[in-house]
Amino acid sequence: MMKGIRTRLVVYFGLILLLIVLLLEGLFYWAVHSYYFGTATEALVTRTTTFTNFINKYTTSYSLKDKARYILENVSNQEYAKVEVLDIDGKVILNSYGFQTGEIINTPDVAEAMKGETGLHIGRNPKTKERIIAVSNPLLYSTEYIGVLRYTISAEPLYNAVNRIALYGAGVGTGVVILAFALSLLIAKRIVDPIKDLTKAATQMAKGNFTTRAPKRFDDEVGTLADAFNYMATEIGKNEKLKNDFISTVSHELRTPLTSIKGWGETLISGGLEEPEETMLGLEVISKETDRLIGLVEELLDFSKFQSGEMKLSQERMDIREVLDDLHLQFAIRSQEKQVELHLVLPSSPVLVMGDPNRMKQVFVNLLDNAFKFTPQGGSITVSAEASGDRVTITVTDTGEGINAEDLPHVTGKFYKGRSKLSGSGLGLAICKEIIQLHAGKFQVNSSVGQGTSITVDLPLDQDIK
Repeated sequence: MMKGIRTRLVVYFGLILLLIVLLLEGLFYWAVHSYYFGTATEALVTRTTTFTNFINKYTTSYSLKDKARYILENVSNQEYAKVEVLDIDGKVILNSYGFQTGEIINTPDVAEAMKGETGLHIGRNPKTKERIIAVSNPLLYSTEYIGVLRYTISAEPLYNAVNRIALYGAGVGTGVVILAFALSLLIAKRIVDPIKDLTKAATQMAKGNFTTRAPKRFDDEVGTLADAFNYMATEIGKNEKLKNDFISTVSHELRTPLTSIKGWGETLISGGLEEPEETMLGLEVISKETDRLIGLVEELLDFSKFQSGEMKLSQERMDIREVLDDLHLQFAIRSQEKQVELHLVLPSSPVLVMGDPNRMKQVFVNLLDNAFKFTPQGGSITVSAEASGDRVTITVTDTGEGINAEDLPHVTGKFYKGRSKLSGSGLGLAICKEIIQLHAGKFQVNSSVGQGTSITVDLPLDQDIK
């Protein structure tokens, strides 16, 4: 059995080329044979017919024997063909050598000549088995057929010449086949080697090496496949990194609140709940850390839905001012506790959008929570909305510590936590961006270190929603 594409390509190409060469060799042999024998036959027919017409014209009243003697006397000394005179029974009464052999010749050319036509025969001499070409023409006495003039030449030199040329052609054909096999090996190598590279790269990926890449040798279908493979490897590498970041982040984020809960739980148990102040403090810590865990779990669930494409929106027509006003009230107490001013700037007329109220509230809760988290005491946070044309722009601006220029392009990436010690799971802004994009909106973050951060949410107004 043939194994491997290279072997099959070489064998298939070789067989096709071999068949083509054999076909061309056959056509070449036929063409050479036709040319040589056609030329020789035409020349012999011409000489025979011309001489026979001459004899019939100038020896009309001669008997067959007289004609034979006249023919023998007028045959050129340079005539290489054998000339024979036959009677109506096909018996040789005289040949160019001067012999009366009495041989009976009944080849097709003689029979044709007896009918008044020029006969041609290519075959073998019955006695010598030599291959010959014979041409016969009728001899006339007045208007009566009395005999046959027959020219015969040996065809052996013609066959030898044709076979010699055919042998040369076969040598050339053999060289062509050998060259074709060599070229097919080269072509097969150029086709198979890139596939081998892809196979090696795929094997490395299967072993967990996601940094491997398949080299692109040519700009063809295999090259396109190499590009697709490398793109797939890049995406798998990203997903692998995302998975590792996910595990690392979740482990870290879960460990901190769980450690606090476990520590205070053990403290309360060992204390026997005898000190009310310590008990209340512990319960408050446990409650806060539990809320952190709930928030983290919710973020992870949202992230999972976004990754699987299962996030569904319950859209309805709503006034975005109401959502922002509710949040202003919700964060008022936190504003007082942290001594950070919270300003709300809204248009006087309704700002109607189509969206999921709960998801929209989730976005701005996250943005305000981040703003309070990174804005120091004495700072300020401003939430503003402005409608223009068919869009509305909501901006959350703080006077907090800001974001490093190196971190800014990545803050909306999944699990990117930046350099701040106050960073959370790294999913908050990524989820906000996904929610806004599901609402056909735009999400943009601008920030400078020490000057604060401004996050802009751009949404289509209701009249754009068909």
